Order: sequence, then structure tokens, then C-alpha cells
Amino acid sequence: MSDAAQPTAAEVRAAAEAVKTALDRHLAAVERRSGEEDPAVYDAFNELAAAAEAYDELLYDRYDEVTPFEIPGEDTLPPYTGPEEPSALSVLIRRDYAVAEPQRLMAQARRVEAADEEGTGAETSGTVHGALGLLFGEFEPDEIASRHKEFGLEEGDSTLWVTAADESAEPGEWLEAPFEQADPQRVVCRFDVSAVFDEEFDDDGDDEDGEADLAELDEDLDTDLDEDGTPARPEADR
Repeated sequence: MSDAAQPTAAEVRAAAEAVKTALDRHLAAVERRSGEEDPAVYDAFNELAAAAEAYDELLYDRYDEVTPFEIPGEDTLPPYTGPEEPSALSVLIRRDYAVAEPQRLMAQARRVEAADEEGTGAETSGTVHGALGLLFGEFEPDEIASRHKEFGLEEGDSTLWVTAADESAEPGEWLEAPFEQADPQRVVCRFDVSAVFDEEFDDDGDDEDGEADLAELDEDLDTDLDEDGTPARPEADR
């Protein structure tokens, strides 16, 4: 992390105080619990986990140190309250990406545009916004996930929730706000992938074939750039 982006010592200390406060609240909630699934205890647990994680991150960013506490990554959902035999379900997926190589992204979009006889014009693939629209319109999300490096993207966190429903929604019912009614208490199962889970990522797992494919693609992309490094316009007939 750069010096400009580092948290201050005061921010780290404030985060430590937040952990102490959350710890006191959690103990108080446990002492007053009304049953095994007391929502007050659940809320206090989540607040403590969030405060501890925030402190751990700031401590590492500022001092390159970590805490001895492990924030649980599983079994943190509230108790399931959905139907025992769901007649319908929703699959909610979120995948985050960083646009690591805009030129590569736009070059791939130009290929899609050049292959489309009814292309919308080179100005679409000449911007990151337009290139993203072209690529996500052409490729399935799973294919983009498996080939993200080819598209100049870098993976971030991802999660998949399978939620139970009493009945199927009416056509078009939730399209305007598709994620607004996600209910954690109706999650049948969930799967999370994040850099915080060290076991999910192995830097030694890169194979030589993958590197060779990317090197070949780099050569192709170089031919698509003008001498000043800007994207070259496609020469394909329209």
C-alpha cells in the first residue's frame, strides 16, 4: 500500500476502541440472551466480527501486523426461516472485477464489433464503458469469469446465494430491483470466494500453458495499438 493511502495511527486506535466497544456489547447480549437463537446475540456477534476485521485490516496496512483472531467465514448467516420444502428458488450471484488492462478490454471488444456485421460503430468499443457492454452482451458471465484475464479484468470477491421462495415470481415482477428483497434467513446455501481465504488462492497454481496463451494474446494486442499506445481502429469492412 502506498504511503498516501495508509491509515493514520489515530484511525487504527479508533478501530481498536470500536473492537472493545463491540466486545462489551456482545458480552452484554450473551448475558441477557433469551434463547439459543436470540437475534440480539446474532447482531452483536456480527458487529464484533465486522469491528475486528476492520481493525485487523487497518493494523496490517499501517504496521504490517495482524491479530491472533480468525474471523469466521462460514456459518454466519441467521437461522433459516424459509419453507422446509421450497417450491421455488432464486440464485443470486455477485462477481466483482477490476479493469486491470483497459487496452486489452477494448481490443477484445473491437474483435467482437468487427465480427458483427451490424456493429454499432467503433466509438462503442473505443471506451471502457462501451467495451464492457459489448463483451457482457456477447459472452455468458461464466465464460467471462473463466477467461477474465483475456478481457483485461482482475477478479475480486464473488458470492452465490441460493434462496428459497414460497412460489415463483410473476414474469417481470422483480426486474426493476432484482436484489432488493434478498432475505438472508431464506438462504439455503451460499458459496463465497475471496482473497481473504488464503486456501482459495495458490500463487504456484499458474500453469505454463496459461502463460503461453496470454503471451500469444499480448502479441495480438500489440498489433492493435498505434505507435502512441492508443487503440487502433478496426480495418474490417462493415
